[in-house]
Amino acid sequence: MERTPPHPDVSEFDLQQVLEALVDPVRRSIVTQLDAADGADIACGAFDINVSKSTATHHFKVLREAGLIRQHYAGTSRMNTLRRTDMDQAFPGLLDALTPHGRDAG
Repeated sequence: MERTPPHPDVSEFDLQQVLEALVDPVRRSIVTQLDAADGADIACGAFDINVSKSTATHHFKVLREAGLIRQHYAGTSRMNTLRRTDMDQAFPGLLDALTPHGRDAG
């Protein structure tokens, strides 16, 4: 059985919550790394972030609860994917403004 943590629906996205999630440089780094992965899943332990495991877990939870990432398990690894399409639908241009290489949504 696949374990999947809860994720907000696009209709539940809150701009204030998204911006508060993105104000932290570690969380922005996670979003940037996921954006560079171009839709590929990345395991929590594979990110280039210099924080403890418990702090990283907190950062991923904040991003997931804001709707920025989707998480699922692959075996014992928690995998992460940027919810770019959903974010672009809710807040067009936001991720392009925040990621260093910005890209066309289409």
